Amino acid sequence: MEIIRNIKEMQCFSDKNRADGKKISFVPTMGNLHEGHISLVRLAKRLGDIVVVSIFVNPTQFGPNEDYRSYPRTFEADKNKLANENVDVIFYPEASEMYENPKTFVYVEDYSNILCGKSRPTHFRGVTTVVAKLFNIVKPDIAVFGEKDAQQAFIIKKMVKDLNFDIKIETGKIIRESNGLALSSRNGYLTEGEHNRASYIYKSLLKAKETIENGERDGNKIKEAIRKILNENNVGKIDYIEIVDDDTFTPINKIQGNIRILIAIYVGKARLIDNMRVEI
Repeated sequence: MEIIRNIKEMQCFSDKNRADGKKISFVPTMGNLHEGHISLVRLAKRLGDIVVVSIFVNPTQFGPNEDYRSYPRTFEADKNKLANENVDVIFYPEASEMYENPKTFVYVEDYSNILCGKSRPTHFRGVTTVVAKLFNIVKPDIAVFGEKDAQQAFIIKKMVKDLNFDIKIETGKIIRESNGLALSSRNGYLTEGEHNRASYIYKSLLKAKETIENGERDGNKIKEAIRKILNENNVGKIDYIEIVDDDTFTPINKIQGNIRILIAIYVGKARLIDNMRVEI
């Protein structure tokens, strides 16, 4: 396994392997890897010949009062996990390598200022900018993202389509702890009590899915049922509960077609997100 920290070196590596007919699969991460990330790496291995994983805590996707400085950085542990998965390359640049007085940003309109974008107004601009840069650096044929960050995955797919990136975007399933809590690097911020209460996020999604399957089609009633479960169990401060059309990512009130239920909630120091797709 190679560790590459320089942009030009990474580009040369990819150019050589593409010229040799190798298909490059890419998993962008911010490190502090857990089984959710590893599941994406395994998917990438099945889809390509060469697997590149980036580890970069991207400063441009953090707001001024968010946890950029305190975000867990665990490179040695991450390196060992990726070596065990036989990853070919870790791209591990410094922030100074990725950004030098930047004046150019990528922004997907409409979808970047709703849901998570409402409470984190600069977040998705940072995400799409860094992902576009990483695509130009790693030059993958396939890029793999997690379904837990459903809005992010939708926005990346839209960016790829609009800017004609010749890259196929794949999404990996949400990996959960035994109590149903979606794996997240920010779960480490939770106390034991918060961790137990956070399990009701998934339980509320399951209840919503069951309610829809039993015939309820009023989105407001489903959202209120979720809110009731979260509040009764003192899970935390709700940021949003929303139901969207899964093909257009637009909020809907009448349940029809393929929909996705999304939750964002502050649990202690952590802002947690989760979602569930429901097919009607």
